[in-house]
Formats: sequence, structure tokens, C-alpha cells
Amino acid sequence: MRKFLQFVGGVVVLIVAISAIAGAVHKNHDISVLQAPSATPASASASSGSSSGLTESQQNAALAAKEYLQTSGFSKQGLIDQLSSSAGSGYPLHDATVAVNSLHVDWNAQAVRSAREYMQTSPFSCQDLIQQLDSSAGSQYTEAQAHYAATQVGIC
Repeated sequence: MRKFLQFVGGVVVLIVAISAIAGAVHKNHDISVLQAPSATPASASASSGSSSGLTESQQNAALAAKEYLQTSGFSKQGLIDQLSSSAGSGYPLHDATVAVNSLHVDWNAQAVRSAREYMQTSPFSCQDLIQQLDSSAGSQYTEAQAHYAATQVGIC
């Protein structure tokens, strides 16, 4: 039951973040305006313009991905799923994958960020936090990223 409540809490946080992002993305489609700050561990960067080799849909998906990364921690697979989900941004899976692959993201830093977010919502044991971070029903980080994050937040 505890894990279910933790999962529900995570889903609520994600829904709030998605709502905020959806409003920001629809208000501004200029790729140069929505660059992620480069000094933060959650930073991501992508080339803009036609020289990037990305289609317009892929460039827009990259923009949406950077917006998501500014609001919450995401694993690579979690971000692709968020971009391609009909409950998320609704991009084609291929465009979402290409967009995420075009970004330079420190996935370990994202895992630490997610771990901190989870720790703020509920107490976790070392093993429970790792399981939440690497579960396909959770954040979908790799096992190594989950272990790294749990160690970095001091729970393991």
C-alpha cells in the first residue's frame, strides 16, 4: 500500500508539472527563447535551426523536452514516454526519441534530482528508492543511475 501511495504522489507531482509545461509550450514556440540554462545539472542543449538535421516536429519535441527537464527530473526513457504519450505531448515516438537523443543531458544528475523529489514527498529506504527510480512503473532510470542517485542523496 505504501508503494502505491508513493506512486500516486509521484503521479500527482508529474501531472502538475505537465500542466505547467503545457501552458508554457503552447504560449511560446520560438526555439531560441526556451533554451535551458547551461549551468544547472538538469541542463540540456540542442542545436536549433535547419542545420541541426532535425525536422520541425523533432525540434519542437526537443523544446518540449527541455521544458520538462526544467521542471522535474526525468530518465531518458521517461522523457521519451512523456513526449510521445497522448497524455503528455503527443509527439510520434520516433520524433520524441530523436529529440531526446539530440539533447546533451546528464542522466545521473536527473536521477539525483528525481531521488530528491521523491524524498520530499515520502520517506524511502535505500532499496525502495532504488526500486522506485529504476522501475518501469516508476521513473525508468537504469539500475546504475538509480544506485548512483540513492547514494548521492545519502539514503544508501
